[in-house]
Amino acid sequence: MIALMRVAVVFLVTGLGMPYSFGQNVDTTEYAGSKTCSGCHETEALAWQRSHHAQAWANPSDQTVDGDFDNTEFTHRGRKSRFFRKENGFFIETEDYNGPPKTFEVKGVGGLAPLQQYLIETEPGRIQSFDVVWDQEKKEWYHLYPEQQLLPEDGFHWSGPYKNWNARCAECHSTGFTKNYSFPDKRYQSDWAEIGVGCEACHGPGAAHVTWAEQSKPNKENLTSELKENGLLIEFTDKKAEIEIQQCAGCHSRREPFQNTSPVPGTPFHDTYRLALLRDGLYHADGQILDEVYVFGSFLQSKMYQNGVRCSDCHEPHSGELRAVGNSICSQCHSPAGNKAFPTLTLKDYDDPAHHFHRTGSEGARCVSCHMIERTYMGIDGRRDHSFRIPRPDISAKIGTPNACTDCHQDRTADWAANEIELRFPASTRREDHFGLLFASARRGSTGLGEDLLSVARQETYPAIVRATALDLLTREANPELANQVGEFLNDPDPLVRRAAVSGLQHASSEIRAKNIVSALDDPTKTVRIAAARQLLGLPRGQLPPGASASAREATREWQQSLAAKSDFPETHMALGGAALAMRNPAAAISAFEEVVSLDPQLIQAWEFLVRLHLAQQNFAAAEFTLQKALASNPEDQNLLELKNRFPRQ
Repeated sequence: MIALMRVAVVFLVTGLGMPYSFGQNVDTTEYAGSKTCSGCHETEALAWQRSHHAQAWANPSDQTVDGDFDNTEFTHRGRKSRFFRKENGFFIETEDYNGPPKTFEVKGVGGLAPLQQYLIETEPGRIQSFDVVWDQEKKEWYHLYPEQQLLPEDGFHWSGPYKNWNARCAECHSTGFTKNYSFPDKRYQSDWAEIGVGCEACHGPGAAHVTWAEQSKPNKENLTSELKENGLLIEFTDKKAEIEIQQCAGCHSRREPFQNTSPVPGTPFHDTYRLALLRDGLYHADGQILDEVYVFGSFLQSKMYQNGVRCSDCHEPHSGELRAVGNSICSQCHSPAGNKAFPTLTLKDYDDPAHHFHRTGSEGARCVSCHMIERTYMGIDGRRDHSFRIPRPDISAKIGTPNACTDCHQDRTADWAANEIELRFPASTRREDHFGLLFASARRGSTGLGEDLLSVARQETYPAIVRATALDLLTREANPELANQVGEFLNDPDPLVRRAAVSGLQHASSEIRAKNIVSALDDPTKTVRIAAARQLLGLPRGQLPPGASASAREATREWQQSLAAKSDFPETHMALGGAALAMRNPAAAISAFEEVVSLDPQLIQAWEFLVRLHLAQQNFAAAEFTLQKALASNPEDQNLLELKNRFPRQ
């Protein structure tokens, strides 16, 4: 098997390979610990101690384990698990694993409510999140995927790569986390400064701050001195909402990390993560939540975000609790009195039947029922859409998206709801054309939409994530004339749009691609630079001007590092395989795709690539053997069956 860095070196356009360290142990001397912080910040510490953040990850004990480990059993589709105690530990014996029943000791507790998960070590250093979890309300065990039969060979099985705590969860459930995965050994040696989301997860390592406080012996007011004086790396102020929002977004978003460690608080979001756009499977075509996307991508769509509202305007940052109960959380701004911090507000009584047309105190009279629809994830965990959208059942009637009205009135149709809203708000200006109609058509594979997608991308009143998604959808139209226009977006103020513009250049003429990619290599934001490095693969080497070599090397190094940091992800090896194909290196591509299917045997596209690569090399025996392995893992997959039917006979 060709090791990751050998594959990565293959596709360095500039020809310069650079080694990458998989990370060092956390220097815990930089961290003071939440217990130390509470010595001065008592009020904040008391609020934090009752928060979900504080209990996001805990060591198992009588105080932290809420599940019934009194020799109880739970059976899911014929596979039994038993939960019991032995001496001072908590144990799970399960048939849901390769081979005979196996017993694992619980090594960690994940979360508090409405469910609690239990973490077990399947091999030294590798922590997995078990799929049978504890319902805190019903006080019973349940399976996260009751309708699915996930076998141990499935990538989504609890023992697989997608349920690995080190790679997929721990960064956001701890403080100062470093994954420390060794690709050659396939081993984790993860480190952290503190389990649970402690003070320093948001405020940064605090040892220097403690030293500053002890030396200057400040009073309470002095603890909010300027950043350069107090020893902290980040400062939250009323004037800089974006700093707070991006700090929260690091965990409260659907994103791809660029590094092996938790970013230092204060690092710009787009220098550490690649945010998911409004893509099919994650969001509905009109931007409503579909899969679990963790708030940030939704919030970016909202007028609240556009007008400077921040997370802590609604959520107390230390306890995580809402600042007010019921509709009061909304009427602190949306009322006849308004809020002087947001002068553009319409002064009006919204908490009134004249606005919501429901009986006061009823479910329909709640602001969130109409403007923050709720979807349930992990079986019982309700999450609300933070795009704060106005209900548009007229869009639902056209493209089948959900809407708040028929969420409650399930016996009615979207057309009925649209007519009702038109009757109640006849003068509404909120029935304009919506990007969701265009996005739905593009997702269905309709062609000839390029000009309309460009028009959405140019519409500056749209949120940046919407404009970026329009450019992303444009890549499906292999139209050089349209793609040649995408370069204009590389000067957009938002990195999401610039990143999407770089990707949108793939169908442009080579001259225009080269010119624009070279400028993107020096973009101030890493997410754009990495996108530019990816685009270098498709350029003839001679297209780059001599002065661009240094920028190309540096951007490619950043891309290399981001891939190396995720060498335990099947997705990473798919990217490496694609890069090797672009560089016409079939051996490296085969190596990468073999790593994909070893991690996730259900990733059909990787199997297809492997079969076709072997066929292209006229290695018919390897192709047939690979196809047999693919079908053994996916016996009913239609793409593989079709490939089998078209397989050349010797």
